[in-house]
Amino acid sequence: MLLSVEDLRVKYGAFEAVRGVSFELRAGEILGIVGESGSGKSTIARTLAGLEKPSAGKIVRNCRRLQMIFQDAVGSLNPRMKVGAALDEAIKVGRPKTAPAITAPELLEQVGLSRAVLDQYPRELSGGQCQRVSVARALSCAPEVLIADEPVSALDVSVQARVLNLLRDLRRNLGISILLIAHDLAVVKNVCDRICVMEKGVFVDSGEAEAVFDHPLSDYTVRLLKAVPSI
Repeated sequence: MLLSVEDLRVKYGAFEAVRGVSFELRAGEILGIVGESGSGKSTIARTLAGLEKPSAGKIVRNCRRLQMIFQDAVGSLNPRMKVGAALDEAIKVGRPKTAPAITAPELLEQVGLSRAVLDQYPRELSGGQCQRVSVARALSCAPEVLIADEPVSALDVSVQARVLNLLRDLRRNLGISILLIAHDLAVVKNVCDRICVMEKGVFVDSGEAEAVFDHPLSDYTVRLLKAVPSI
């Protein structure tokens, strides 16, 4: 396993956002954590990335490099830097010497963007393009684990599918493990190997994706499943 979390708790004053959750992220898998706004799922993501401090519990990282992809892709990019300059800086600062050399154009190729994007500012790109650039920036550090916190919630449905397919391709082509945070099960249905369903700071359901969809254990999961559009 690359990540192991045991009885994680995160408090903000008297409010306990995460109330004792445990899970593992295995090598080469996509694990989904799904729950409505305020459930605590993004707090888990930020804690794993070192942006929040746990109040209790144990986090074991058996990976050397972990990167995070944020929901607000446009806001996460420097508006004053062209994409090429931003990627060059990320490579220079964050790429380990032991990793194979890579260039900004090669990073864009990995996420399905043309070289023309190198000379553009974030404001000149669509939301989907900005999200792909943020993925490219994360890849610049040769991560073993990507934490994707609501990476498609601000995108329309057709663009969502393309970004999710990109994550799945990265897992297959680069062997990266991914923790995918989402607020509805429709997003993770065809992407994740395993799913944890979160409500009010705790996991109320977890297991292989097919089992969670076919045999939900909690009423909350059932409600989320009813919101998944049928095709």
